[in-house]
Amino acid sequence: MKPLTSWARAAVVALPFFSFSTAAGEVKAYIGAEGRYFFNEPLSSAQEEHSTSLSANIEFFHDYDNDEQRIAITAFGRADSVDNNRTHLDLREAYWWKGFDQFEVYLGLRKIFWGVTESVHLVDIINQKDVLENIDGEQKLGQGMLQLVSQRDWGLLELFVMPHFREQQFPGEKARLRSPLAIAEQAIYQSDKGDQHVDFAVSWNHYFGVFDMSLSHFSGTNRNPLFIPSTQEGNEQAFQQTDTVLQALYQQIHQTGLTVQATAAEWLWKLEAISIEEQHYGRNSAAVAGLEYTLFTLFNSNADLGLIAEYQFDDRTGIRETFAQNDLALGLRWAFNDIDGSELLAIASHDFDYHTQFVSLELGRRITDDWRIEAEARFFVADNPEAPSYALRQDDYIQLELRRYF
Repeated sequence: MKPLTSWARAAVVALPFFSFSTAAGEVKAYIGAEGRYFFNEPLSSAQEEHSTSLSANIEFFHDYDNDEQRIAITAFGRADSVDNNRTHLDLREAYWWKGFDQFEVYLGLRKIFWGVTESVHLVDIINQKDVLENIDGEQKLGQGMLQLVSQRDWGLLELFVMPHFREQQFPGEKARLRSPLAIAEQAIYQSDKGDQHVDFAVSWNHYFGVFDMSLSHFSGTNRNPLFIPSTQEGNEQAFQQTDTVLQALYQQIHQTGLTVQATAAEWLWKLEAISIEEQHYGRNSAAVAGLEYTLFTLFNSNADLGLIAEYQFDDRTGIRETFAQNDLALGLRWAFNDIDGSELLAIASHDFDYHTQFVSLELGRRITDDWRIEAEARFFVADNPEAPSYALRQDDYIQLELRRYF
């Protein structure tokens, strides 16, 4: 498995010194078995058709000092039958928290989520995405930070200082759901400080009647790299089919974000928008806006059905173009509200520029108090070679995961 980062090792060593006793803490854990079945043959002969894997997750937290301080650690690991890169160990969180009269302090590895929309999370920029785990971007790597939080009458203010950057890790040659070209092992940074550049962020959240609103600003290394074609001899990550590789370029950016959510009876109105300035590219904008209408107690049952519609816009072009540049996403969220916590989320999107489609299905429920099963399916309809999703046109798949909780 891949070694822990220097930040993660430092967090593990330092955390015990904040508490004289961790024996009274609480531990939660699960182990899981996952299988992925792909409906089509892979584009490359080097890729395996299907895969299985085992995973484990453990969470520990301990409150002390009359609940004014906390130690929290979350570790995750996976062993994959096909992809050596997906066989990895990661310290998701390892932080110390302390509450003061006017503010709170977090120090260490943390996971932060920003956003309100369902199909795309434009403003969510603090953490690096774990693309080895899933292509949906919902899984995150822990980010080392000093975070200050202050709740006042005029809103919730959060300040972030992040002294170390974590690069994305990408699927290997045998894996599915990857680029046709290898990703070079060595990344490029616009900053001469590389992954040691100190990033800053601030966010403000407040509500006005039915409106929940947030403003945020981030200045530092972009979490989403650009991929620059290059030829590298002897690159350890290069695939057998070609000597051309893609090199990840991490830009310096300034991103200002806005989220608004309005709640009116059965209606949720949602907006995420960003204005992003990229070094050497100038300023661009992106937004996703939509609604969710919920039918409560559907057919006189306990179930609720949410109907989702969102439009995605992003004016970045060329190698900076995203999957959601001019798309309409429609979906439903079926919450059964039963004792097993059953829920279905289905979303289908259409790209108006390239006339491609993407369908995502997610279903989860408990089997017993200790066992849970989760299923997901993804389908890519992409016949246009210029479409961002064209490389995934053969990678329709279904995935099942069974978890045992402790």
